[in-house]
Amino acid sequence: MEARDTLIERNMRLVAHVAKKYNPQDKEAEDLISVGTIGLIKAVNTYDMNKGSRLATYAAKCIDNEILMMFRSEKKHLKVSSLFEPIGTDKEGNEIRLVDILENDGKEILDMVELGEEIKRLYQVFGTALKEREQLVLKMRYGLFGSREYTQREIGARLGISRSYVSRIEKGALEKLSRALGEER
Repeated sequence: MEARDTLIERNMRLVAHVAKKYNPQDKEAEDLISVGTIGLIKAVNTYDMNKGSRLATYAAKCIDNEILMMFRSEKKHLKVSSLFEPIGTDKEGNEIRLVDILENDGKEILDMVELGEEIKRLYQVFGTALKEREQLVLKMRYGLFGSREYTQREIGARLGISRSYVSRIEKGALEKLSRALGEER
């Protein structure tokens, strides 16, 4: 476990190097590094030296894949927000939006769009409101950014801390996110 943590810490520059090739702005750079760190952790956990590749080569691919998954996820959210853009006019010259066509008796489409926007805001605030360890705990705990969900006990074992400490980190991070989302409105 200690060797694993050392490998992760010593290869953080690789995460920054891979993230840099996407030409991020300041805010995006933090997100890319956070997501890339998840890729690095996955690489260290799944690396098999018997397969003939170097750890750095394998880790770079894992980091790259994780960042690309984040971009694909963001692309899906962008498509949802385009429901409100005009797509044409009706016989009387009134503007028609896709949401007008999709809307049914209930407001479930609008609810889905609102949920998508809330999730988008959460991901935007995530990288700026939380420290790196808090981000990591929440990502692992709730399966964010394409990772699988872990129990508090599993996270504690992976990070070398107690389950109760994981619980405190999680609770504090959720409170910070809640405050940050409240301030943003």
